[in-house]
Amino acid sequence: MADSPSPDSSDDSSAPDPPAEPATARTSGDRVFDVTNRFIHGVELAAAALFALLFGIGVVDLAIQIAESVPTGAITDPNVVIGFIETGLLLLIIVEVYETVVAYIEQSDTRRIVRLVIYTGVIAMVRKVIIYRTTEYESAESALFAAVSYTIIILGLVALLYVERSVGNPLTK
Repeated sequence: MADSPSPDSSDDSSAPDPPAEPATARTSGDRVFDVTNRFIHGVELAAAALFALLFGIGVVDLAIQIAESVPTGAITDPNVVIGFIETGLLLLIIVEVYETVVAYIEQSDTRRIVRLVIYTGVIAMVRKVIIYRTTEYESAESALFAAVSYTIIILGLVALLYVERSVGNPLTK
């Protein structure tokens, strides 16, 4: 039993030395890392606040647009309604970008962040399809090229979403 306390006392005397070495090696690097990490975290918080503010302004603006179109009867114009839908989808994109920033702030797992980015892309492409007008292009070939491009991007996003959902996380199963 006398042997047990002496290794403990030798461990106690050697224990302070190893933490002292990393502390001296970490001071300058850790300070820089801590400052940059706090800066990035602050910028992320500012970005989240900005997107929340943009969303709030957008909702108020959409409500004003709808309220102004009701008395004039413009609410029955399909182009006006499509404009409202476009604005609403843009607001959803802002929400998805906000959620992505929050996921970064919370240091969520990569799968959640990727899923949010895919959802944002899907909403953005649906928005593009809804507002797609062939008359906005200089030629029929340009309009066809845009339509084919949108289709390929949407199919790619749907495939990514399918793969992301079908490939389960083995740790959660």
